[in-house]
Amino acid sequence: MDDLETLQLLAEEEDDADLEQDLRQTARALEKLVDQLELKSMLSGPDDHRDAILTFNPGAGGTESQDWAQMLLRMYSRWAENEGYATEMLEYQPGEVAGIKSASLRVEGPHAYGYLKAEAGVHRLVRISPFDSGGRRHTSFCSVFVYPEIDDSIEVDLSTGELELQTFRSGGKGGQNVNKLDTGVRYVWNGTLSNGEEARVAAECTEERSQLQNRERAMTMLKSRVYQLEQEIQEAERNKLESQKKKIEWGSQIRSYVFQPYTMVNDHRTETKVTDVESVMDGALEPFIKAYLLQQTEDPA
Repeated sequence: MDDLETLQLLAEEEDDADLEQDLRQTARALEKLVDQLELKSMLSGPDDHRDAILTFNPGAGGTESQDWAQMLLRMYSRWAENEGYATEMLEYQPGEVAGIKSASLRVEGPHAYGYLKAEAGVHRLVRISPFDSGGRRHTSFCSVFVYPEIDDSIEVDLSTGELELQTFRSGGKGGQNVNKLDTGVRYVWNGTLSNGEEARVAAECTEERSQLQNRERAMTMLKSRVYQLEQEIQEAERNKLESQKKKIEWGSQIRSYVFQPYTMVNDHRTETKVTDVESVMDGALEPFIKAYLLQQTEDPA
């Protein structure tokens, strides 16, 4: 603000095009900073400061839905890059023709979960499919789950259930042992949650070079998902916040992305609409995240 006031005084005294440009750039930088501070002020949840884990699961529709899942993975990767966050692929299963069958992405940075929790739900795509020789319009779905990544400060008790370790040949990056040894790891936990509900939770990691590293990553993911389920139970009991992980049913989408016959991204929770689909797919998610956080702040119930 001090820089802006100084530049404005100078601009009033001198007729300098470069100075005017500096004034506009500084004003835009200040506006962006104020927007960031406003967003950050809305993050008051106990886990909002944590890193986030996103998992992508395409719906029915084969190659088209798997390609849509890949597009969403790229969108969140670009958003993280734009925000200066680090990303790490934890699990990746490519589709047979294109796209992905499933994937898990870790986003590391201040308040990553606080921002990305707004993205949990079913995302719907409407476009003319590049995989349809008839040029027909298709509707595809992909569910995105968002979990806070836990650390050593949080205790997660898995002793209330049975833990199964599965190993398989990994298709991820690595050295000469990849695809020869069982480096891929999947943990499956069948147990009872604090409300008495039976749950089956699975987490897998394929992207590290060794089975030991994949086991450590998969266990962290598993504990994060169990922790998230317990948080949802507590939130429901307190009747303050709607459960974060909604039941995935086609037709219960949180957002629609329309590429044809017109272009529109519409968030059905906040009715936030953006016509520039390409910018959204390049990670410009601020309008949707801000509207969601503002809605939760004004009406947490």
